[in-house]
Amino acid sequence: MSTGTTDTSAASASGSELAGLYKFLRVTDVADAMDGLGYFDIGLVSRDVRPLWSGMKFWGVAATLRCVPSNRPMWKLDTTEDIVAAHRIWFEEVGRPAGVGDLPPGHVIVTDGGGAREVGFWGSMNAMAAHANGAVGIITDGYCRDTAEIALQQTPVCAAARGRTIIPGRIEAIEAQTTIGCGGVQVRPGDIVGTDDDGVIVVPQEIAPEVAKHAKAILIADMHARRRVYDKLGKAPDETVDIEAVESYHAGL
Repeated sequence: MSTGTTDTSAASASGSELAGLYKFLRVTDVADAMDGLGYFDIGLVSRDVRPLWSGMKFWGVAATLRCVPSNRPMWKLDTTEDIVAAHRIWFEEVGRPAGVGDLPPGHVIVTDGGGAREVGFWGSMNAMAAHANGAVGIITDGYCRDTAEIALQQTPVCAAARGRTIIPGRIEAIEAQTTIGCGGVQVRPGDIVGTDDDGVIVVPQEIAPEVAKHAKAILIADMHARRRVYDKLGKAPDETVDIEAVESYHAGL
């Protein structure tokens, strides 16, 4: 079982600073900036991969996990205790890669589901635990289960589908912190990943600073235009037109 060969130490050192440049940006601002740099449609994760609850927004540094369908079934368990402990028993047998469990705060766990059939690789418990351990978000082009609890907890998960079944006998995590494909997009450790209600986007780390600069200008211009319309309508300003907050934040970076 491989743990990948990508060295992410340098990317991790600057990754949190890069992600900080994206704090106020919308996915649309970033997509427009990438278009302007000639990166047409690069980084646009499949529209099937979406936030599981409205209002979710995060930006962070990609930490990658590659999964494949299992080629062996889960064996019959004989006691209630073993059935409750099915995940532990499965992982003790098949193992799982190192590399995603001990990461600095601010990462986004991007998961390649490997085309496995319906299986809730992420659910309300392990996703919440990952969030508690510093992940600002989780993205998978596979399934997530316990989705009502995910929404209630406000655990930041984007998934392609809602599932019902558990991991044993269906899917194996085999490699971490390596280049993967997720929702039709290449993702490497250290790339910048974000989401909001419009979808998910991946920014290659090499262009992330320049994209952030242009995307900020796009956002500020849009905020000015929208605030003029707010004023015309007599509508009270809200955080989406709080230009001063954005400019003050960036002035402090």
